[in-house]
Amino acid sequence: MKKIFISSDHAGFKLKEDIKISLKKKKLKFLDLGPKNDNRVDYPDYAHKLARKVKISKNNIGILVCGSGTGMNIAANKHKNVRAAQCFNTKSTKLSRLHNDANIITLGSRLISKKNALKFVSIFLKTKFDGGRHLKRVKKI
Repeated sequence: MKKIFISSDHAGFKLKEDIKISLKKKKLKFLDLGPKNDNRVDYPDYAHKLARKVKISKNNIGILVCGSGTGMNIAANKHKNVRAAQCFNTKSTKLSRLHNDANIITLGSRLISKKNALKFVSIFLKTKFDGGRHLKRVKKI
């Protein structure tokens, strides 16, 4: 069973809360690593906190939300064994899992709609890594 971790900064807080509601409706267990409100915070603090949890086990998966998705992505990818993918559409989301074995999805709350964000999270959680020819490439990361 995958362990799901979720976190955001102040700009992504509302969307993070919407994603949590969706996960609860699907009866998926997750751990919210904060923040607990939309007061201003520094996104790297939350990206690093989540990345440290995700890299513990290959069964762990993460969801990060900030204004653009970019800052969280950059910070999370500083960690060994973390492959964070910034997702903008269904194809980028699906390929991030199929080909790159991404273990963290990063979303930009100012760039995508709630409806699309929920769809991307669902795709990310359901899609499995293809392995095969992609495995040797992922190992090079």
